Amino acid sequence: MAEDFGEKTEAPTPKRRKDALEKGEVLRSKEFATAAVVLIGCAWLALAGPSLIAALKAVMVESLRFGRGDIDDFQPLRPLLATGLKLAPSLAALFGLTMAAAVLSQAGLGAARFNASLLAFKGSRINPGNGLKRMFGMQGLIELGKSLLKVLLLGAIGAWLLWSVRNDALGLVAGNVDGSVAALGNMLVVVLLTMAGGLMLIAGVDVPIQMIRLFTKLKMSKKEIRDEHKEAEGSPEMKAALRRRQHELLKGGARKAVEGAHVVLTNPTHFAVALRYERGRDEVPVVVAKGRGATAFAIRELAAEMGKPVLEYPALARAVYYTSREGQQIRDDLYVAIATVLAFVFGLNQRAGGMPPSVLVPDTARFDENGVLQQNS
Repeated sequence: MAEDFGEKTEAPTPKRRKDALEKGEVLRSKEFATAAVVLIGCAWLALAGPSLIAALKAVMVESLRFGRGDIDDFQPLRPLLATGLKLAPSLAALFGLTMAAAVLSQAGLGAARFNASLLAFKGSRINPGNGLKRMFGMQGLIELGKSLLKVLLLGAIGAWLLWSVRNDALGLVAGNVDGSVAALGNMLVVVLLTMAGGLMLIAGVDVPIQMIRLFTKLKMSKKEIRDEHKEAEGSPEMKAALRRRQHELLKGGARKAVEGAHVVLTNPTHFAVALRYERGRDEVPVVVAKGRGATAFAIRELAAEMGKPVLEYPALARAVYYTSREGQQIRDDLYVAIATVLAFVFGLNQRAGGMPPSVLVPDTARFDENGVLQQNS
């Protein structure tokens, strides 16, 4: 009944995933990107902090220096330029690292893809009604809850760290300036790295949630899968490919494969599988050829031309098609059904009265034409 109402219960097809990728519907996590940027920034501060402090010290010295030359040749922009040149390397390194972290964090989730179509103007983006829906809808409430939890967690971590170092920080008053500044810098780095770890913890929770949400969004109904399959089969490219495949089959190794087959099972029109069971050679039946569409038609034509039995067993043909490859033995849960058909073909079942016997396909091998395993309701 789920199919009748279009309920999305099936996993997305490769085409659905490809279309979603082109539309920009990819896995994203703002929390993961934020955590990566903050963590890289903290790591840079821990490694390049001394050089930054030295640059700031030089800036302060340069700003407070005033001599006779500044009166004779007054250039107010000169100290600013000198200050900028001292700070530029450190700030440029920080900017480059944070940009790389932002890009790589999305690349790690498979979302590093430029999509020019997203730059196109869309009136819905500036529609106040849509904006209010985003703010007060379920998505807005979820984002608000995440933000509040993030503030509470990071606030708790920060408060605990500051409380734990309060005595050490107060004791620095009695020390010399250089040592106290270095100690305070170390404390700051520890606090920032710990809070960055808290952000990574939040990201570790958010990424699986975003994966589930994206998968749920991309899920398809059985009707959508059938429509997609029909559309693909009806495209000129697909038809041309099927005609080429049919021509290759009629000319190539499929003729030899069908020659060695003992029976061909059909759907009757969409699928065809050719089976071989040679006593003394095969322990169990083997799939020598299979196909669908034009390929199935070619196999049936070859079988008719060679006088091979062609029997209509839709469920069984689909079961063999979706569970076995060419040159591979049939799956063990299909032994009984295939043995019944072969017994009829070899004339061992005289009670059949010339009519193909009915067979029972197990629930583990009941597929529809799209390869979706059918569950008994």
